[in-house]
Parts: sequence; C-alpha cells; structure tokens
Amino acid sequence: MKLYASLMRVVESHVAPLAGRIGSQRHIIAIRDGFISAMPFLIIGSIMLIVANPPFDAQTHSTIGQAWLNFSKAHWNTITMPFFMTMGLMSVFVSVGTAFSLAKHYKLDTLTASLLSLMAFLLATAPQVENKMALDFLGGQGVFTALICAIWSVELIRLLKKYNITVRMPAQVPEAIARSFELLYPVIGILLTVYPLSVFIQSEYSMLIPAVIMQVFQPLITVGDTLPAILIALLLANLLWFAGIHGDNIVTGLLNPIFMANLATNAALMTHGVATTQVLTAPFWSFYICIGGSGSTLVLAILYIRSRSIHLRTIGKLSVVPALFNINEPLLFGSPVVMNPTLFIPLLLVPMVNAVLAYSALHLDLVQKMVALAPWTAPAPLGAMISAA
Repeated sequence: MKLYASLMRVVESHVAPLAGRIGSQRHIIAIRDGFISAMPFLIIGSIMLIVANPPFDAQTHSTIGQAWLNFSKAHWNTITMPFFMTMGLMSVFVSVGTAFSLAKHYKLDTLTASLLSLMAFLLATAPQVENKMALDFLGGQGVFTALICAIWSVELIRLLKKYNITVRMPAQVPEAIARSFELLYPVIGILLTVYPLSVFIQSEYSMLIPAVIMQVFQPLITVGDTLPAILIALLLANLLWFAGIHGDNIVTGLLNPIFMANLATNAALMTHGVATTQVLTAPFWSFYICIGGSGSTLVLAILYIRSRSIHLRTIGKLSVVPALFNINEPLLFGSPVVMNPTLFIPLLLVPMVNAVLAYSALHLDLVQKMVALAPWTAPAPLGAMISAA
C-alpha cells in the first residue's frame, strides 16, 4: 500500500496537473480537432482502398472472391480515385481543420484563417512544375507540415490583429468584403515567410519543406512505432484515467500525427503492392489494445453482469453494450474503476499485455498491419478486419 500511495502522490502532484495543462493547451486541442474533422474523409477513403484491394488471395476458389478481384482489377482507377481524393489529401483536410479550431479559440474569422492555412500548406508542399501540381506530400507524408502551416497562419493573423496591422475599409463596405481585405496583410506575411523558405530549400537542397520536416520527425516516428514507446504511452494514458483524467484523449491527441503518418505509409505501400511496415496506427490502438474502451474493460463489463453485487450487476448491464462499441465511461466512473485501488493493476497491465501480444502478432505477420481507418466505435473484431483489409 505504501508503494501505491507514493505512486498516487506522484500522479496527483505532478503527472495529472501537467497532463491537464497539456490537454487544455490551445494548439494541442486544435491539432486534435484537425484530425477529428478529417475523419469522415479518411474513413470513406479507407473503404475505397479496401474495395480496390479485396481480402482474397489471387488463387482463391471463392466465387465472390474471384468476382471481387476481377472487378477491382478492371476498375482500379475508378475505384481508387475517391481514395486519392480523401486519404491522398489527408494533410489538406488536417491543415484546414486545425486552423479553423485554433482561429475559433482566438475568436478570429475561421473561414479566412482556414483559407490562409491552405495557401501556406500548398506553397510549402505542392509547387507547380510544367503546369502540374506535385501531390507527393498532400497525404500522410505532409501531415507535420500541415500542422505547422496551420498554427503559423493563425498565429500570424493573431499577431497582426493584436498590433492593429490591417487594411481598414470604410463602414459602408459590406462586412464580407471588409473581412476579405483584412486577410491581405496575413497573405503577404505568408508570401514573405513560407514561400521564400520553400524556394530556398528547393534551390539549395532539391527538396520540399515537408521532406525536410519528415527527416526531422523521422526519429520520433521510428521510436514511436516501437513496443517500448507504445507501452509507455499506454502506461501514461491509464495512469491519467486512474486519476480521473481522460488519458486516452490526451495521449492519442499527441500521437495522432504519428498514427496518421503510419497509416498513410501503409496505405501507399499497399497500393504499390509492397508489404506494409508500420504498426502504430489509430486502429491498432482502438481494436487491438483498448478493446472495449480505455483499459480494455469489455471483459470486466461482462463479468459484472454475473456479479453478486446488485450495484456491479447493474453497471454491467448498462455498460456492456456501449463497451462493445469501445465506449466505457459508464463503467469507468460507475464501478468505479477511477481511483479504485483494487482495479489499479489490471487497468495498467491488461492493455500492456494486449499491446505485447498484438505487436508480436503483427511483426510475425500472423495478422496484417493496418492500412485503413475504421470508425473507432466499430466492435473490435470487425474494426480490426476492416482496417487490416
């Protein structure tokens, strides 16, 4: 009990306050919202990727399998076009969504901020060559650049507004027109910062900004895709949950750029017929580790149904159906699991055991790595099947 008390003092005194500040930090919230806004497009794109790559071997004797394979081969370009216009433009959606959220926090005009972010991102990632726009970094490979451009664009608008550096129109001018002219100086600011940097890097190093940024973040992505890093992230998330803080929101909010970059890498490899390589993705976290929600509490909900305690039996009946769809707040707070020393060790260890088993299975190629994004509310077996295709 002394060890438990000491650990809880550390969590309550140091970890929980720090996590609370991180979780409420405006840029972290904006990044989280940016990825959330992109989710519908990514889910649809993932579905089209699955349609284009049937989960059947070429030598299958299944009539359905052969028909599906023949259909996808004959209509490959038509089927994959929605994928390239959704997953293939992932960073475009993230850039706009992140800028919108951050501008909303600052009470700035969200539309103009989003458009400025889009301009900055395209200047950095998609130069025109022979009347053709480069598309290489509009997907997952450009996600870090999208976040940086979104944050810089909104902060630039905020700074100019703070010091009243703006184009003022007469009161008789319609509001929409006046608002558009207010963006003139921020556009000039982007042209004087992002564009010269992009031109310099291209001329000196024959690279685009996102390629440089990806090289900078590559060690983080590489380390993040290892089992020790996953276990540390899980430990932190569930320690926060035990203290009553939504640890999953905080940790996955920080991991989202890595999640999406890895998923985009696997999807791109799959479309080229190459073996996938990345393990840590959002579906891996949701469907292999956090089965039934944070802490992997689906089995606990089932056990509660058979409990002799009326209270726990009631909680089990109320929480088992949401837990099937990875929603377990009723169980975490109703049992409670939060601040419950009896369930402290299982809350920490069960997801980590799941992570070790799942990570090993993927590395041994017993199951396929994730290439698609299923809704996180999908039941774990179904979500995993859809995501792995």
